[in-house]
Amino acid sequence: MMRVCSLGSGSSGNATVVEAGSGTTRTRLLIDCGFSLRELQARLARAGLATEDLDAVFVTHEHSDHVGCALALARRFGIALWTSRGTWRAIGTEADGVVACFARDSQMFEVGDLSITPYTVPHDAREPLQLTCSDGARKLGVLTDAGSATTHLLDHLQGCDVLLLECNHDPELLAASSYPPALKARVASAHGHLSNEAAAQILDRCHHPRLQRVVAAHLSERNNRPELARAALAGAIGCDAAQIAVADRSEGLGWLPIA
Repeated sequence: MMRVCSLGSGSSGNATVVEAGSGTTRTRLLIDCGFSLRELQARLARAGLATEDLDAVFVTHEHSDHVGCALALARRFGIALWTSRGTWRAIGTEADGVVACFARDSQMFEVGDLSITPYTVPHDAREPLQLTCSDGARKLGVLTDAGSATTHLLDHLQGCDVLLLECNHDPELLAASSYPPALKARVASAHGHLSNEAAAQILDRCHHPRLQRVVAAHLSERNNRPELARAALAGAIGCDAAQIAVADRSEGLGWLPIA
């Protein structure tokens, strides 16, 4: 059995828990932890978990809304922290007290019942990695920070049972926003963040008959609206917009089974 929940997704913080079990064992991977330790613990409790239930943390890149309390969490609770070497260098910290494990593009590694395959994405960070997770029978694809689609990215997201896709902004809302011009250009760039339309195009390329659920994630508070993200993704696969889930900034998204 496999399931996933979002503890929160947006520019103020991101964290996702993936759980897999084989009957007698259970593995929980935290993907990013862009909150304070106290806030992370409160959000875990809302999902019925504690920090002690986590087996590993995977940090996708060094931006504060993703790395958050990762080092404090890893040190205090002895949890292995996986990330790229580039991200580790960008964090700029000593390894004292942290069980640091280094992930590489397309090289699968295992944490308990989970097989994790990182893949590189175009984003304005040192060595960003997104990932897919599998229990051997089911596959979850996670893509929360990328500026554009690449063949490499699309190849890794093929055959997923559940997809968690960034829908950061609506181009018209971004253009009309109060963001400074340089920030608008960064967000909309090929190494920035995915628009609703760009996410829909990725979904169209990855859609297949076994795809169970799609989750829109990392929505901008100022430059997007849930109904716009839902409509774009639903249009890509011809489903009702109500079938598209949205990971909220403050509430996240409750447990989704991956059957």
